[in-house]
Amino acid sequence: MAGVFDRLVGQQAVEAELTAAAVAARRGAAAAGSSMSHSWLFTGPPGSGRSVAALAFAAALQCTDPGTPGCGHCRACTTTMAGTHGDVRRVIPEGLSISVDEMRAIVQTAARRPSTGEWQVVLIEDADRLGERASNALLKAVEEPPAKTVFLLCAPSTDPEDVSVTIRSRCRHIHLVTPGVEAIAQVLRERDGLAPDVAEWAASICGGHVGRARRLATDVGARDRRLQALGLADAAARAGRGYEAAEELVKAAEADAVSMSAERDERETEELRTALGGGGTGKGAAGALRGSVGALKDLERKQKSRRTRSSRDSLDRALIDLAGLYRDALAVRMGASVAPTHPDMANDVAKLANRASPEGLLRSVEAILECREAIDLNVKPKFAVAAMVATLSAAK
Repeated sequence: MAGVFDRLVGQQAVEAELTAAAVAARRGAAAAGSSMSHSWLFTGPPGSGRSVAALAFAAALQCTDPGTPGCGHCRACTTTMAGTHGDVRRVIPEGLSISVDEMRAIVQTAARRPSTGEWQVVLIEDADRLGERASNALLKAVEEPPAKTVFLLCAPSTDPEDVSVTIRSRCRHIHLVTPGVEAIAQVLRERDGLAPDVAEWAASICGGHVGRARRLATDVGARDRRLQALGLADAAARAGRGYEAAEELVKAAEADAVSMSAERDERETEELRTALGGGGTGKGAAGALRGSVGALKDLERKQKSRRTRSSRDSLDRALIDLAGLYRDALAVRMGASVAPTHPDMANDVAKLANRASPEGLLRSVEAILECREAIDLNVKPKFAVAAMVATLSAAK
């Protein structure tokens, strides 16, 4: 069976560094004192596998195989990778941010001694969603970590907007790179059993995002949403059609989020109602349910935040695709010899390059990036996208 680090794609240097660190941690734990780093920061572009690397490292730290840590077959490795290890807590924020109350609870858990493994590991994905108060709560634990606790943080970059400078300064940094097209195609062929031509196509248009490549290769809906996003460039050039297409794009992202969460929302609500006495026939059943209105409202708020996050993530992927199309057109216009972001859209890229000047194409790329930033700052997506379309329509 393959080791846990085999799940990384095109990250040989990272695999070597983490394996060496896990070996050193094992030796240190056996000695009187340990020089183990208790705080780690994994950064890299979306799809590079930063959370996979962090989870694999957690497994390697807990691994009980006497050989190289991270064997992939011992109980510690399999339970860690499956998310069921008792001493590995994986925090995956589903809403717009990680609240200070949630972080305090995480820090409290981290203070416990490990029960079955060698370390108490706390893995926080999307640590860039930590608010100021939540960051401060985490900082106290990172500054003075318990002897057997390890914090693994994942974020896009070391920029202060992603991770506070004080937390960054206390972490050992692991940076992942964007996997190459061939490395991704190989994964799709060998692990997913996809046809070589499909694997190559998906790898070439995914922007280095392994999960996105897999979705594009296997999900018709994902392919349709990509084409809808790229079609906004053509729609923006036609009077009146640009704003209509923009509204359709936003609504599609919202509908996608609703469809993805509907079944889970319904299950969570039903489970909570049952736990609070819903469906009971005793004298106190109705009164108990009425008294639990606050809990149900809290769940509704959590679900709404999760849908909003999912909708924005879907829209952001669409905007990244659109920016790539304009970037390809700008490269063609300038005669630059660079690999295209959308090699299967050569005709659309050529039309766009002929229609707009380099200055107009550059302004369009900037408008798309500004739209992404505005949405991240909680501007309503329909307004942010409409403002972007106004710039795209004016590009000459």
